[in-house]
Amino acid sequence: MRYLLFICAVLLFLALANLPIGYYSLLRFVVTIGAVAVVITELEKGIGFWVIAFVIIAILFNPVLPIYLNDKSAWMPIDMIVGILFLIKTFIYKSKNK
Repeated sequence: MRYLLFICAVLLFLALANLPIGYYSLLRFVVTIGAVAVVITELEKGIGFWVIAFVIIAILFNPVLPIYLNDKSAWMPIDMIVGILFLIKTFIYKSKNK
């Protein structure tokens, strides 16, 4: 699980570069899978911050009904914040499993 979370974070930070549109389609798919995985895992503990945050992330990045902001500069802070959330969740998940 933490590998998936880390991969999502890395892909989100790479999205800050100027890459082809196909990369962003892949990004939507992988980030949505990662967010849904976190939601499923965290729902066992009840609805809390992580569930709400990652439901919003899954909706925002979903590839089925994509949300277009039409400006890369609008996505950059979103990608950074979501990447940081995935990193935080990676380290929290890692420390709880030790």
